[in-house]
Amino acid sequence: MLLYMSNSARETTSTPLHSVSVAGAVVREDGRLLAIRRADNGTWELPGGVLELTESPEAGVIREVWEETGIQVEVDELTGVYKNTTRGIVALVFRCKPAGGTEQTSAESTAVEWLTPEEITARMAEVYAIRLLDALDEAGPHVRSHDGRRLITQQ
Repeated sequence: MLLYMSNSARETTSTPLHSVSVAGAVVREDGRLLAIRRADNGTWELPGGVLELTESPEAGVIREVWEETGIQVEVDELTGVYKNTTRGIVALVFRCKPAGGTEQTSAESTAVEWLTPEEITARMAEVYAIRLLDALDEAGPHVRSHDGRRLITQQ
């Protein structure tokens, strides 16, 4: 009887599936932030991607920023946790500082630029711009949700 109840409980409840991504809010000494134009859809975003199963979030940020931009970084701190409720993606954003390398595009980026906060607001969708702008705010880490187009909650 106990086994039957256990099986039926599994059938009626589903386990949510989430993907965890990491991104680097790389801030230069002059206050400019590193951004990429994605090769797959042409949108401007901060560099980042899916966290590998065996790597730490900090190592994932270092790898993703390097792969997409050619910039080596040092990770400072977590500045925000963002959930895309439509796609089930949880993104961890870390403020970083550049530590070497030269800007270069990759298979995942068609442009790599250092943007001002004003340029970020003009070029990026709000759900991505807020991640970079939050990284400039010392009051974090911020926790926000969005549906892929607009913010649902704000802290």
